[in-house]
Amino acid sequence: MTRIIAGTAGGRRLLTPNTAATRPTSDRVREALFSSLESAFGSFAGLRVLDLFAGSGAVGLEALSRGAAMAVLVESDRRTATLIEQNARRLGLAGAHAVRQRVEAYLDAEPAEGFDLVYLDPPYDHPAGRVRETLTRLAAGWYAADAVVVVERPRREDGFGWSTGIEPVRRKVYGETVLWYGRPHA
Repeated sequence: MTRIIAGTAGGRRLLTPNTAATRPTSDRVREALFSSLESAFGSFAGLRVLDLFAGSGAVGLEALSRGAAMAVLVESDRRTATLIEQNARRLGLAGAHAVRQRVEAYLDAEPAEGFDLVYLDPPYDHPAGRVRETLTRLAAGWYAADAVVVVERPRREDGFGWSTGIEPVRRKVYGETVLWYGRPHA
């Protein structure tokens, strides 16, 4: 069972895809992630969030529940993107914008303004080189000043290697999941 942990929708369940292709970030990992982010930002009030490879939308929706102004949740699978929209409606999170598109195609567009939090959770079999390519695309104006970038990867992977322009901050391991935190250079 995947649920929103805190905020206006805290404790409410999320619909999740019934497929092996989607691996929702566990409640335990999300709780640790958001505790760390709250320490970095002080508050989620007014933040702009970009959730790439969004799956059920748990990360972007959690940010909205905690006060983020808006979250763009990019998911290529049509049925899974529809679940994100259903979850946002059910939870009353009006700032959610589900985008049914491949992440690479979405990032090839011109960004309107930067995001404060960028979260990437590609499938674990997604090659590390493609994660770096995604980070390189993000450097073309997708980050706000003082943005935080978090990449979720499997523990069995040595590391994906940050692209130039991002300063690694730390790495946290939770069972088979590793969260890599970074900040774009000013």
